[in-house]
Amino acid sequence: MAASAPSGESPISGLKKVKEGHILGIPISTVASHFGTSGISVAVATGLTHPLDVLKVRLQMQLVGQRGPLIGMGGLCVHLVKSEGLKSLYLGLTPALTRSVIYGGLRLGLYEPSKYVCELAFESTNILVKIASGAFSGAVATALTNPVEVLKVRLQMNATSSKGPLQELQRITHEEGMTALWKGVGPAMARAALLTASQLATYDESKQALMRWTPLEEGFYLHLISSTIAGAVSTLMTAPVDMVKTRLMLQRESKGAGMYKNGFHCAYQVLHTEGPRGLFKGGLTLFARLGPQTTITFIICEQLRELAGLKAI
Repeated sequence: MAASAPSGESPISGLKKVKEGHILGIPISTVASHFGTSGISVAVATGLTHPLDVLKVRLQMQLVGQRGPLIGMGGLCVHLVKSEGLKSLYLGLTPALTRSVIYGGLRLGLYEPSKYVCELAFESTNILVKIASGAFSGAVATALTNPVEVLKVRLQMNATSSKGPLQELQRITHEEGMTALWKGVGPAMARAALLTASQLATYDESKQALMRWTPLEEGFYLHLISSTIAGAVSTLMTAPVDMVKTRLMLQRESKGAGMYKNGFHCAYQVLHTEGPRGLFKGGLTLFARLGPQTTITFIICEQLRELAGLKAI
């Protein structure tokens, strides 16, 4: 016989009481801690590596639709500083930081809860579960923040504009429509899914392997080595998709090569007109940025999680 509700309290009110302050069975304070620690760590890493992101975008837009010798990262950096000033290396910083807090908070913040739900559903936390959790959190985060990413890369390519982020946002929506803010969202989601899956799963698995096969324990050196490995793997996985994403978001600057219909058409056009090397334009800069950014993000995130009373990733 089912137990009756306490006197003066209905079963429904009892159910509400249990669920109050929880999201999918997880305390709201825990969700906020996951989001906050992740967002802050990604924002710090983004601010420190932003000049490399500017260089990466400029390198990816070299010789659009053409084959030829490419300027290297060092040469481009010297040219930018001489022709546009030191401030050119910080173009688009405001939307980059804004996006990093939201995107980083969701991307890393959703990983542990997603893994927890998968563990309950499949009673397993193997590498496939970690990859699926990372892909899901990365794709969701990018879908929600794509307009800020479009705004960022537009500002990074337009050093002569005196408009601020809000004015540039108004210009884009007025001249190209609201849909322009979701240009490249498909490749961006694919890149984020690949990035987060490879980055978080590699970091997670590297930590477990290092603790199993070496004397390393949870701490700075373990986080440093694991995040460096994760940065290298994620760069190799995402370089071509990152290139396609940038080209689609900057179609106005790519009109000389014709308009891209979608991500696959863009990749085909780049291969056809620029060769296989074209898909890896800016690849070295991507690694020079993503490697340190991954390391900084995970080290800071782990420290913040410890302060917040969360377990290590």
